[in-house]
Amino acid sequence: MVICHGQPEISVKNEIGRQAGFTFIGLLFAIAIAGIALAGTGILWHMESRREKEKELLFIGEEYRHALSSYYDKSPGVAKQFPEKLEDLLQDKRFPIPVRHLRRIYRDPMTLDGQWELIRQEGRIIGVASRSPDKPIKVAGFSADQGDFEGAERYSEWRFISNGAAQQANPDDNSGLQAGGAKLWQ
Repeated sequence: MVICHGQPEISVKNEIGRQAGFTFIGLLFAIAIAGIALAGTGILWHMESRREKEKELLFIGEEYRHALSSYYDKSPGVAKQFPEKLEDLLQDKRFPIPVRHLRRIYRDPMTLDGQWELIRQEGRIIGVASRSPDKPIKVAGFSADQGDFEGAERYSEWRFISNGAAQQANPDDNSGLQAGGAKLWQ
């Protein structure tokens, strides 16, 4: 290479420096776009995760509602009653051969500790509700048993109460019943 007054050598250095600068800026833009895409993916994943937990809450709540109704309906003798504790749903010892109304004790999927709010009447469990103060994603389109969940402000307002509780409260009057045959006690 012929150097005339040092000009070509400087020009080559400037050209390499410019290319490195453009590559660096291009790399920064690529990282920024990837970060935005990952943030969007994270938000979608979080929303989908909450939807799945919400579906799980509805399923588990209905399992408890059915188990409580089964316990109440299968009560031996004339006097019907609800369980004193959730474990009674696993093994109903009121019979010679214990009856299982529930497969296992389910955790509340919406809370970290998994503990339920137990809805009681006269010391006996008539229903369960989540303790979560979070706002539900699903606000409409519930089944007939869950009609009173529509417009709820928090998951804790989704109360899974046995249909037998309404019968026990007032067997002749159904005027105070809400959707699903469950009266809300507050």
